[in-house]
Formats: sequence, structure tokens, C-alpha cells
Amino acid sequence: MSIKKTSVFSVATAAALAVTLTACGGGTGAGSASGAYDKNATVNIGSLYEPQNLDNTAGGGQGVTEALNGNVYEGLFRLTDDGKVEKLLAQDYKVSDDGLTYTFTLRDGVKFHSGKTLTSADVKYSLEKVLGKDSQSARKSNLEVVKDIATPDARTVKVTLSKKSISFVYNLSYVWVIDSQAKNLKTTEDGTGPYKLNKWARGSALSLDRFAGYWGRAAASKQVVFHYYKDATALNNALLTNAVDVVTSEQSPDALAQFKNNQNYKITDGNSTTKLLLAFNDKAKPFNDVRVRQAVSAAIDDKKLLESVWGGYGKLIGSMVPPTDPWYEDLTEVNAYNPAKAKQLLAEAGYKNGFGITLDTPNYDPHPTAATFIKSQLAKVGITVKINTITPDEWYTKVYQNHDFTATLQEHVNDRDLVWYGNPDFYWGYDDKQVQQWVAQSEEASSTAGQTALLKKVNEKTAQDAASDWLYLYPQIVVASSKLSGYPHNGLNSQFFAYDIKKTD
Repeated sequence: MSIKKTSVFSVATAAALAVTLTACGGGTGAGSASGAYDKNATVNIGSLYEPQNLDNTAGGGQGVTEALNGNVYEGLFRLTDDGKVEKLLAQDYKVSDDGLTYTFTLRDGVKFHSGKTLTSADVKYSLEKVLGKDSQSARKSNLEVVKDIATPDARTVKVTLSKKSISFVYNLSYVWVIDSQAKNLKTTEDGTGPYKLNKWARGSALSLDRFAGYWGRAAASKQVVFHYYKDATALNNALLTNAVDVVTSEQSPDALAQFKNNQNYKITDGNSTTKLLLAFNDKAKPFNDVRVRQAVSAAIDDKKLLESVWGGYGKLIGSMVPPTDPWYEDLTEVNAYNPAKAKQLLAEAGYKNGFGITLDTPNYDPHPTAATFIKSQLAKVGITVKINTITPDEWYTKVYQNHDFTATLQEHVNDRDLVWYGNPDFYWGYDDKQVQQWVAQSEEASSTAGQTALLKKVNEKTAQDAASDWLYLYPQIVVASSKLSGYPHNGLNSQFFAYDIKKTD
């Protein structure tokens, strides 16, 4: 079965990670190998996720993160493929004793692709762009703790927060530093990364060239080209015919057989942070009753759904938290599949004879397949489901903005996004004062251990309350030519670092 995440919904996260020093661009990727490689090679990357535009504060979508994050644009910090935060454009930083003031010292000699030298004014502009009125950045709300941004000199940025935020440095790893004088950022770019934009042929390909003026270690290959395909079959055919060297995320597990036991290809099964959710409107009947949410969760055989869609790949998680998050716990037994228990809970809630609901379903895979499966499962406990298929744009307006829904399906890409259950105004409307308190306290924690302990409580409470039904965690399957090494293994937040990819003849 093909799965096409053409419009995966990314939501903002909050977390703190250990910050380590890095010398320059680069990190260990899958298939890493030493030895001779072609430094003048062109690496062809196959993807299903073409950017909507090239501005990640203007609705660029998953595709713009995949192609440009880390490759074209960099932040003060970088989230590595294994989930650590490293200093990048920030050479150093200090935090005041009260945790409210962060002073960053920028690396010297960093240039934008236009040739302009990076200054503190560019960092200030980039932060303000994320926080702007029209910003569609998934990080906007996390960074609203920023009270003031000062630039005492060209290499110093002083940020004052309105309250403590242990996640502040982590959240900065998502803020692209952009030339404050750049224009037309939906179709052009001016970043500091190891690659610069060559050409974007909409509907076809986006090519990146090695930036000769890069401040760090040069990109391993001369050119990278992202080729865009409409479906998984075309993507796999491109790999089989050598039109591309690697696919960023395999979306057709049934097709893996043609690559297995073939010395020309390598398959890696890494960690994903993408969760498929059956989200309830917790403020509206019948899902304002916790027993109904628990009943629906218990009525759906998540294991059978995962097997039917992914055929042995992926994971059951039982909560919003994937295993790569520090506050992960195996909660798959909470509200586990139990149709008899589901019927009992429905009766206790006053729905002995069931009820009917509309399930708003995005029109791209796997949502229609999952919706049909859920409809069949819920019918067995007396719940009638009407499937309302909508486009991603309709979903964003109807469900996310207007909260005009009863139940919906959606993917959530980001790591560490459990904290959204602490926001009663988020689209699913989960409103628990204790959870809100724990989330707020976790952000003001003095240590990561304290933060982790509090968010484990949030994880357990939201799972017990069936705040949503977390159906499964996507696998992250990368298929590549055996000639390639240095590509990312995991799928954190849709980024795909290409600068370390090496290609042999």
C-alpha cells in the first residue's frame, strides 16, 4: 500500500536538550564510510514532498524543511539526526542567573550566499520574522516568551524572555537565520548553509550547488538535486532506473522486496517522530466525556491497522510521545484494544445504543485507508461513522483554525510535541488544569530531569484520558544506492541533511 504524506501537519514543540559544541557543518549519517568519493558528484534525491514555497514562515510545508533546513539555511543551533542540539552559528552563549536573559556570541566570518557578512541584526530580523503577525511558523507560539532582542554589537545578540523557558535553545534550532536585506523569500533564498539554491523548477526539481564561501566544512558533493514525484510507485521506479540515488522516506513498504537482497541498494529503518492521530474535539459531544474517548480508543485494533498499512514496519506507542523523546513510556496497554470494554464504557456514558459521528479525513494516504478501517471497527460497537474527505487546505481552515469538527485524522510530525495538550485552545480542545500546570512547570524547570519528570506525568494523564487516539508511529525507511554514504538515518521533523552525502563512482 502506498502512503503519501503530501501535507503533513507540523506543530510546534517544547523541550530542552543537551547542547554540545560542533566545529562546523556535518554529522554522522547512515552508511557512513571513509575512503575515496567523487567530490564533484551530483546527488539525486527522490521525494514526495515538494515545497509550497521556500519560506518556512509562510506555509512552505514539509518540503521546504526537507530541502532547505541545514542545507541552505542554518540557525544559531542545529538539531542533529540523533536528536541532540549543537551550536552552529552561535559560537557561544551565556544565560543569566534568573534564566531570563540569553547572550549569544556569533561565529566570526560567516557569510550569506549573497556575500553579505552575518551580523546580530540578521539574527534579530530572523527571530522577529518568526514572531511576526503574518508568520505561519510552527515555532511562533513557543518563541512568544521573547520580550526583547538587543544587538549591542555586530557579533552579540541579547534576548530577554518574559518568563523562564528551558526549551528556548532547543526552539532556536528551528529558527533559520536569514539575511535581513533579502527579498522574495518565497522563490529565492539567502542563507548561510553549505549549499545555495541553483534553480527550482516547480513540479519537477530543486537543485542546490555547493557554496564556495561556506564558513565550515565544505559540502561533500558539488550538487544536490531534489526530484519530486506524485506517488510512491514513480519514486521507486526512479530509484530502480538510477534517476535518483536515494529516497528521503520510503512510502511503499510493499515495494521494498525489490530492493532487499540486492547488492545495488541499502535499506535503513530509522526512527520517526510522525504520529498518526485520531483526534477528537474534546470540547464537543460526545467526546467531552472521557469514557467515550476511552471507548473509541479501545474499539480500534491499532496493531491490525499498522500491519495493514505498513506490513511489519512502524511502532505502536499508546501516547503522543515517540521512543526518541526523553519522557517516553510504553503506554500501549492504556485503553488497549478491547471491544467488550468499549461497549461497557459506552453504556456507562449513556450511549448503550451507540451514536453517529462525522470523521473529517484528509484526502491523501494513509488517511482514507485508516478512516475506512476505523469506520469498520467502530461499527462493531455501535458507532456509525460518516467519512468526510477534505483537502489539506480545507482541513487547516475547518479543523485547525475553526475547530469545526467532531473527529479527524491527522499526522503530527514533530518530536516533543506532547506539550500541546497543555493548551486548551489547540484544535482538539483538551482542557485539563492539572496537565496545564505540569506543562507550565516543566517549561520553567531548573533541570532537564525536572522537566522530564513532569512531562512523564503529562504523558500518563493524557493517555489515561484518551485525549486523542494515537494510532501508530510511522517508520522511517530510507532506500539508497550502495554507492552512497553519509545520508540521514532518522526522520526527525522532516529534515534531510544532504551536506555529508558522498557518492562513489
